[in-house]
Amino acid sequence: MKQQLSVGIDIGGTNTAFGLVDHQGNVIAHGSIPTQNQEKIEDFVSDLSHEIKASLQSIPEESEIIGIGIGAPNGNYYSGTIEYAPNLRWKGVINLAQLFQQHFNCPAWVTNDANAAAMGEMIYGSARNMKNFIMITLGTGLGSGFVVNGELVYGNDGFAGEMGHVIVEKNGRLCGCGRLGCLETYCSAPGIANTARELLQQSKINSLLREIPINEIGSKEVSLAAAQGDEIALEVFEKTGEILGLALANAVALTSPQAIFLFGGPTQAGDILFQPIRKHFEANLLEIFKNKIQILPSGLPTGNAAIVGASALVWNNLKINP
Repeated sequence: MKQQLSVGIDIGGTNTAFGLVDHQGNVIAHGSIPTQNQEKIEDFVSDLSHEIKASLQSIPEESEIIGIGIGAPNGNYYSGTIEYAPNLRWKGVINLAQLFQQHFNCPAWVTNDANAAAMGEMIYGSARNMKNFIMITLGTGLGSGFVVNGELVYGNDGFAGEMGHVIVEKNGRLCGCGRLGCLETYCSAPGIANTARELLQQSKINSLLREIPINEIGSKEVSLAAAQGDEIALEVFEKTGEILGLALANAVALTSPQAIFLFGGPTQAGDILFQPIRKHFEANLLEIFKNKIQILPSGLPTGNAAIVGASALVWNNLKINP
């Protein structure tokens, strides 16, 4: 009997990662391609499909793909489309599920990248025994997935739970969505880097970050400097934690989760990021929620969390229990 595998695809603003995943959430093979190289979405899907098929051929055991799960910015689970994604070069409404089904003889499902991560956390990660939690993904943007009573919240049109585009600063930073002051402009990886640049320009304090060309400063560089006690870098994470902690406290008032999970590149900073988030989170919670809700790193496998999360869409929709 052939080994059944699902494909998990994570479409990010910079790179698109994919993996062939078994029932237990093990990534049997994986790879990635640049997201923005192809002008036409059809060419991007063709290139990615070629890489997936090559990976399938490289597996020693005879295997078959039974479904494809795709996490993407502005992914709509109801329609299988990406719609007006601000961080992608392809504009308008794209029928992504249909495009992949032209290359594979199996069903495909699309959802918001953070919803895919939430699904993965619920099936394979630290939320396996939870029915109410929030997933926050920190990367090129800031995504979120809300699970209430054991079900992902999609809302009327498939786009519920977009915390990254909650406005936290009136007339603040320009967001890729076209509005000003969205949460992701402050708490995503680029947002963290932009805060560092602003503080460096506003202050004359010595900083390890001044040794880096200002346009080359990223969230990773800020994290490394903060780990060495750099004053500017630590202030960056304090400001990030203040903004994100307040936003999460507001979200709790809407859904009353048991826990909030964070994953993505910036979470590698560990307590340097988590401590200020937790501090400002607790300070802004309604009294009835204080000291009840944990803020935790994702329990999904490091490096493959987004892939495993997307692949969980397949097992969930085909009703195959891991």
